[in-house]
Amino acid sequence: MEERLNALEIALKNEMNERNFYLRNAQRTSNPLGKAMFLQIAEEELEHYQRLSELAERWKKDQKWPETVPLKVKDTTVRTVFAKAAKETPKVGGDDDDLKAVQTAIDFEAKGAELYARLRDQSVDPKEKAFFGLLAAIEHEHFSSLKDTEEYFVNPAAWFQKTEASGLDGA
Repeated sequence: MEERLNALEIALKNEMNERNFYLRNAQRTSNPLGKAMFLQIAEEELEHYQRLSELAERWKKDQKWPETVPLKVKDTTVRTVFAKAAKETPKVGGDDDDLKAVQTAIDFEAKGAELYARLRDQSVDPKEKAFFGLLAAIEHEHFSSLKDTEEYFVNPAAWFQKTEASGLDGA
């Protein structure tokens, strides 16, 4: 119980730190694709923070997994945002600061997915297991999308060639 509450406190801190990081980088970058990606993930991290905060408050009060707190979170739309921005963006990669920001974010998301997966695996309550499983999956999707962004920033021409080719073969 205490261990999970401590993990929730860490998760809360991480979600807010990540949100602030994404907002700062959305303001800093001049790359439209990077800006769209950072803003979308920042909004999703805020929602995670809000749900985790509700959960932590209720858990502290009741000393158990809550029955009434709305703990569902929206699925991520980061892939859709990325694809739309990529179509509207000239084939120009990111600068060194963009690349460093994406690489830092990749590390954040990998650690977040790992934390939520561990909380999921430690749980016996089906609702708790499902909630942390969803958060782990969303963080993993952020990770995957950021890996795509990293590839785009490093070599936009190759990235476009790969993504456009996958549409040509029906995949």
